[in-house]
Order: sequence, then structure tokens, then C-alpha cells
Amino acid sequence: VSPSVARHYAAATSTTLNMAEKLSQDELKKMVGYKSVDDYVKSGMVVGLGTGSTAYFAVERVGELLKSGELKDIVCIPTSVRTKEQAESLDIPLVTLDTHSKLDVAIDGADEVDPDLNLVKGGGGALLREKMVEVCADKFI
Repeated sequence: VSPSVARHYAAATSTTLNMAEKLSQDELKKMVGYKSVDDYVKSGMVVGLGTGSTAYFAVERVGELLKSGELKDIVCIPTSVRTKEQAESLDIPLVTLDTHSKLDVAIDGADEVDPDLNLVKGGGGALLREKMVEVCADKFI
């Protein structure tokens, strides 16, 4: 790599890191949750809604897009009581795996990501439902 390319890469990386350092962890989680919905959830889909702080923002975004009319005719499957209650408060139509066992997409966060980009989920009470929804989804975000 030429020195000029290396300097450019270092400057770009430094700028990106400086920007990320200025954002709180919650702001970053909100960006990820919203982008996941914006990029992968389309009208007419069956969507799995995960549990946790990042998934909270994805659920929030689904509710916003339904309310504005940008999303239509979707149904969602929550992976926990907490996510179910949040989705209900946002008037997101909910179904279960009993009635919709094939999902177009499921969105959930991870507790950790290893160097090979493998997700590590915690052992919380929603873990089994999260795994069931993930396995039934064509795409897991």
C-alpha cells in the first residue's frame, strides 16, 4: 500500500472513530435499530422482533413507519413479553409462530460479537423464543 493511501485510510478511520466516540452507546444502538428496519423491512412482510436495547429501537422504528403509512400490511412476532408490550403500545399487529412459522426477517441485537463476527446472545429469559424466531426467519439481522 502506498504511503498516501495508508494516510488516507488512517485519516478516514480516525474521523469515523472520532464521530463514534461522540455518540453515546444508546445513540449508536438507535442508529443500528432504525437502519435495520429501514434496509430490511418492507410492506407485506412477517417480521420477528427481538428483545433488548437495540431491538427496542427497531420496534420503535416499525411503529413509526406503520403510523406514517410508509409500512403496510406487516405482522410481527415478538420474542418476549417486554417486546410484545412495546409493540402493542405502538399498534404493531402481532401474530405467533403457531400461525406464521415462516418469517421474512428477524431483527435482534447481540450481547457480544467475536472477531469472526459470530453473535453471542445472553442467557436471558427470552433466549429460547429469540432462537426459535431466528431459525424461522429467511434473514436474520
